[in-house]
Amino acid sequence: MKIGNIDLGERPVTLAPMEDVTDASFRILCREAGAAMVTTEFVSSDGLVRDVSKTIAKMHTLEEEAPVAVQIYGSIPEAMVDAAKMADQAAELAGGHGADIVDINFGCPVSKIAGRGAGSGMMREPDKMVAITKAIVEAVGKPVTVKTRLGWDDNSKIIVELAERLQDAGISALTIHGRTRCQMYKGEADWTLIGAVKDNPRMHIPIIGNGDINSAQKAKGAFDRWGVDGIMVGRASFGHPWIFTEIRHLLDTGEELPPMSVADRVALAKRHFQLSLDLKGPITGVYEMRRHLSCYFKGLRDFKETRIKLVTSKDPAEIFATLDYVAARWGEEAPAVEGAYGL
Repeated sequence: MKIGNIDLGERPVTLAPMEDVTDASFRILCREAGAAMVTTEFVSSDGLVRDVSKTIAKMHTLEEEAPVAVQIYGSIPEAMVDAAKMADQAAELAGGHGADIVDINFGCPVSKIAGRGAGSGMMREPDKMVAITKAIVEAVGKPVTVKTRLGWDDNSKIIVELAERLQDAGISALTIHGRTRCQMYKGEADWTLIGAVKDNPRMHIPIIGNGDINSAQKAKGAFDRWGVDGIMVGRASFGHPWIFTEIRHLLDTGEELPPMSVADRVALAKRHFQLSLDLKGPITGVYEMRRHLSCYFKGLRDFKETRIKLVTSKDPAEIFATLDYVAARWGEEAPAVEGAYGL
């Protein structure tokens, strides 16, 4: 599968953008685990054009992550175009590797974004969505992609027609989450409409499916049943970055890997934590790692007190020592609790 001139290989599995989750340390781990491409956290177009330092910093990427997409969101056309130009020049503005792809967020359902007409809020204004997309494609030199949903609600599932229009606007690939905005993350993702977009003879760009891929078997099933070009994994990677290794192994060999042992999870958590410290320093690195450490050992019995210690300590040395204790206490266990990593 290619996005522009970027070759992601056969049946690629990519990492979805997630606010407060997909920072550089996590993206690096997912790439090492087998993710074919990763995407930054959401980057506000308003923040970029106002030159907000924290927003610009979100575009900082590293060579180890490539290929990496910088994802922007917003509802004001002029700001979105200006932000896309800045994302196109992310290496100059934020340092590091920069962006290989500029991705447009037309899918985020949270109220603070969709309620302002951005993210999946744009599903109520498809003409505006297409116009913004076309203007961005014309304004930047890198491939432009879109991530969106089926529609605003059950009465407006417009994705089949909308996909054609977005393709005609010039995008290089389309990722579809199989829910409406009003569903948020509830219920099951509806892959039938994702399949309908892929089966549309007018479509020639890659179609990437997203929603409820929380195991290697579900990823394989999505490829086999719906014929999508790629898969995007979101919430199931949180606390479980090795899901990409599991999926890749099944796709390539036809065999499933055994569950990862706690000792191996500890080793990965320690590497993740050290990357967070190296990239963000001892204060922010500790604070922002808490959300990850709380999830690495889901499904482990009698773990409540140890988890509390992991997510409340402010001392990196104490956290590393607690992780060593986890390896010593539970190291040979391999918890595999159904639904432990969400969807």
